[in-house]
Amino acid sequence: MSDTSTSRRQLRLGLFVQPLGHHVSGWRMTQQLGSPTDIEWLTWIARKAEEGTFDMFFVGDALATSVYRLPSTMARLEPLTLLSALAVQTRHIGLAATASTTFSDPFNLARIFSSLDHISHGRAAWNVVTSFSTDVARNFSRDDMPSHAERYATAHEFLEVTFKLWQGWQEGAVQPDKESGQYFVNEKIQPINHQGKHFQVQGPLNITRSPQGRPVIIEAGSSADGQKLAAATAEVVFTAAATLEEAQTFYRSQKQLVVDAGRNPDHVLILPGVMPIVGRNREEAWATWRELNQLVDIDNGIKQLSTRFGMDLSQFPLDGPVPEAPNIEGGQSRVKLLTDLAERENLTLRELAAIAAGSRGHRVLVGTAEEIADDFQHWLEQGGADGFNIMPAIMPEQLSLFVELVIPELRRRGLFREEYQYSTLRENLGLPLS
Repeated sequence: MSDTSTSRRQLRLGLFVQPLGHHVSGWRMTQQLGSPTDIEWLTWIARKAEEGTFDMFFVGDALATSVYRLPSTMARLEPLTLLSALAVQTRHIGLAATASTTFSDPFNLARIFSSLDHISHGRAAWNVVTSFSTDVARNFSRDDMPSHAERYATAHEFLEVTFKLWQGWQEGAVQPDKESGQYFVNEKIQPINHQGKHFQVQGPLNITRSPQGRPVIIEAGSSADGQKLAAATAEVVFTAAATLEEAQTFYRSQKQLVVDAGRNPDHVLILPGVMPIVGRNREEAWATWRELNQLVDIDNGIKQLSTRFGMDLSQFPLDGPVPEAPNIEGGQSRVKLLTDLAERENLTLRELAAIAAGSRGHRVLVGTAEEIADDFQHWLEQGGADGFNIMPAIMPEQLSLFVELVIPELRRRGLFREEYQYSTLRENLGLPLS
C-alpha cells in the first residue's frame, strides 16, 4: 500500500492529549519532561498538533484523583479553562474537552461551551460522558453513583436541554439599530421552558449564538446505552478496538443505529484510539516499545486493572489466567475489550496488566511511518474507522515523530489534508453547521 495512489476519503485525526505521554512509562523515557499544569508546555503541544493539521486537540478529564497515583491523572488543569487559554494561542485546530452530564448543570455547560466556541471562533467540541466512579460521587456529596441506565437517561435529557438552549438564539438575533435603540431582535431569542424528569430550565441562554451554532458533540463508550446515545446525538465517536474485525463490527453497528435514528451516517465520525510507536526504522520503533514495557510497574498495573474490573485482582496468581470480570455499572465496553484480548491472545494476568497499564486499553501500533500509514489506510478503506484518536506514548518525542514522519506519508497518499481549509471545526471535519 505504499504507492502514491490517492483515496477519495481522507482520515480525520484527533490528538488525545496526555502532557506526560499516554504510556504509563512514557514520562520516564522523555528527554524533555513537561508538566501537566504548565500552560507553556500545553501550548507547545497544541501548536505542534496544529503544525501537523490535526483536526482537534482533545483533553480528557476525571473528577476524582486517580486511586493508582499516575502522574498524569493526579494533577491536571481544568479542561475548559485550559482550552480557553489555548484558543488565543492557536488559529485552526479544534479544541475538545470532556464534561460530565452526571455532575454538571445543562445551563452552565451550554453557556461555557458556547463561550469557548466564541473565543475560538468556532472550534469548540464537547466530549459527553456520564462518569462511573464512586470516587467521583463522593466528591459531589453522594455516597454512590446512579445506575448505568439512570446515568444514560439523565444524559439524554441533559443533551436535549443544552441543544434547546443553543437553538434558543436564532440567526440574526443581534441587529444593533442606533436609530430605534434596539440591539436585539427579541423574536429571535426564545426561552425553552423545559420541564423534564431531571431538569427544569427556563432559558434563554445568556450568550449569543456561537459561530458553529453549537459545539461538535463527541461521545465514547461501546455499551448498548452508549451506542444509542451516540446514534441520537453524537457527531464524533471515540472508541477502542484491538483488531480490524472488532472495529468493523462496531463501525457497522454504530452507523446502522445512526440511520435508525433518522440521521445521516456520514455526519457521525468514528475514531478509534491508537497508540503509535513511531521509529525512523523498525528496529528503533520496537526498541522503544520494549523499553516502555520494561518500565511498567506491574503492581500499579494490577491496581489499574482492578479498578476497571471492579474487583481486587491482586488475590489471583500473576502468571495464571485472567479471572472472569463481574457485571459492573461503569466502563463496561473497556472491560470487555480487555477480557476479549486476554482470551484471544491467551494472556496471563501479568501480561494483561502490563498491556492495560501501558496502552490504557487502546490498540498499540509499532513501526515506521510507512507501516503506520499502511495500517491507517487499510482500516479506513475496509470500514473500520473514519480516522483515529492519536495517543502519543512519549511526549514530546512521539508526537514530533508522528508529525514529522507519519503526517507527510499520509499526505503523500492523499489520505490527509495539506492545510486547513475552513475556519470552524465542523467544516474541517466535513460536518454541517448546526
